[in-house]
Amino acid sequence: MNPQVPMEGKRRSVPRRLLLALAKTAVALVVLSVLAVLVLRFVPPVTSAFMVTRYAEGVFGGHAYTAIDYRWVNWKKISPQMPLAAVAAEDQKFPDHFGFDFEAMADAFEDMEDGGRVRGASTISQQVAKNLFLWKGQSFFRKGIEAGFTVLIETLWPKQRILEVYLNIAEFGDGVYGVEAAAQRYFGKPAAKLSSREAARLAAVLPNPKRFKAAAPSAYVERRTMRIERQMRNLGPDYLREVWRAP
Repeated sequence: MNPQVPMEGKRRSVPRRLLLALAKTAVALVVLSVLAVLVLRFVPPVTSAFMVTRYAEGVFGGHAYTAIDYRWVNWKKISPQMPLAAVAAEDQKFPDHFGFDFEAMADAFEDMEDGGRVRGASTISQQVAKNLFLWKGQSFFRKGIEAGFTVLIETLWPKQRILEVYLNIAEFGDGVYGVEAAAQRYFGKPAAKLSSREAARLAAVLPNPKRFKAAAPSAYVERRTMRIERQMRNLGPDYLREVWRAP
């Protein structure tokens, strides 16, 4: 007969088993995250976490239901004006950073400490990580997971793929996801035919697509559109030459 394990030994083994289970769960989540990012390097996302959340809010959350208009389009069918506008508006260091703009983050933190408004300092890579995989919120826990996905995306995807996915899953209007849906909805043309002004206007609504309207732009949106166009000219048409091309 096997000797009985003392009760004290059993009690001590419970935390060990719990820690082992937590470690295995953490490893499994990391492996699944890597696999998901790797698969989406080649496969267009069927949806995104933000789209799912928006749908759930309408069905279960008591919010007014909003139909999701999401149309994936290959990067070759997107006007080169659109990625330039997005970078000019959202993340001008995109071609050179590894997912994080630490200078912008430091400036935003200083403004917050000085009592200024809280402003975002997320790069396009961080926004892809957040929109594609995570939930809305500002907790340090969520930001930590976002940082992990950002590193995976920057490691496993080329910059061109990051921009392609960003332009396809970004919300450009209430329930309007992706540049193709936005171009068709607001300008009656495919994304491939967007002009510099139209691309700048779509980029102008990105900070708050439920409030800012591309179809009926406010004076603020028009001013922001013109600023983005100036930035596009300053960056120049070749600014994304090493990014927006076939891998």
